[in-house]
Amino acid sequence: MASVALTHLDPASRAAARGWSDLTIRNMFIIPTLVFLIVFNIFPLIYSLGYSFTNFAANRSEPWQFVGLQNYRELLTDDHIWSNFVITAKYVIVSVAGQMIVGFGLALLLNRSFPMKGLITTLLLLPMMMSAAVVGLFWQLLYSPSWGPINYVFGLGDFAWLSNPDSALYAVAITDIWMWSPFVMLLSLAGLSAVPQHLYEAAAIDRASWWYTFTRITLPLVSPILLIALIFRTMEAFKTFDIAYTMTTQPTAELIAIRLYKQAFQQWDTGKSCALAYIVLIMVLAITNLYVKYLNKVKER
Repeated sequence: MASVALTHLDPASRAAARGWSDLTIRNMFIIPTLVFLIVFNIFPLIYSLGYSFTNFAANRSEPWQFVGLQNYRELLTDDHIWSNFVITAKYVIVSVAGQMIVGFGLALLLNRSFPMKGLITTLLLLPMMMSAAVVGLFWQLLYSPSWGPINYVFGLGDFAWLSNPDSALYAVAITDIWMWSPFVMLLSLAGLSAVPQHLYEAAAIDRASWWYTFTRITLPLVSPILLIALIFRTMEAFKTFDIAYTMTTQPTAELIAIRLYKQAFQQWDTGKSCALAYIVLIMVLAITNLYVKYLNKVKER
């Protein structure tokens, strides 16, 4: 009878009837989350940090030895590693800048009423729902020098986008722009829809130009959410692997993530690859920290 009576109560009242406090209920959710976080995130981080100070190789059975900062020293004085960082920086700048321009431009176009707006928005979101490896293979076909439609449309003849050292990196960046501009578009649309309409109405009464309205109302109010999109996309672009790895083997497009993969799973230098992963992590954290500081300044204005 008691259990039947309890079913008519709301969850909080049922918990109170069973003698559960708010703290008990909260711990029921927090403790499993903490355990999951420690097992799958924090423990591997600490474990790999320990390996970064050793000469451990995952494909050998010999015991590893502690080498201190030797892995970090060798990586930071390796010209090839710095070359990979320069390639990655170039890729991040081109790719993220392209995504921000294309994504925000699409959001401005979609931030108005027109027929089939919902369908067009959904179609524009499709690229980011696809697997990166599939997108890489798809664009490999589009760039084909013999029958790819891109060369045909632009009249480029048999220009080899992906085997040309000068264009391979930019071809991969264009693919990344196509795939992830919808993400920026989505965030920008959310920001644009939050701009108070009475500001535009006041600007229209004052006969303000489109450019004045855009630079004095739209851009300042949307800039915080644009900075959040910039942070997310910079972090993701910095660790791009799938698209570049499936599209080209050119050394001029060897991003730091590809270098890390080769170090870990082709050369089987596990200790050094862990050290390289931590160098990349520190760089990403430093860049993100700069963005966050700037974002806080923008919010305070």
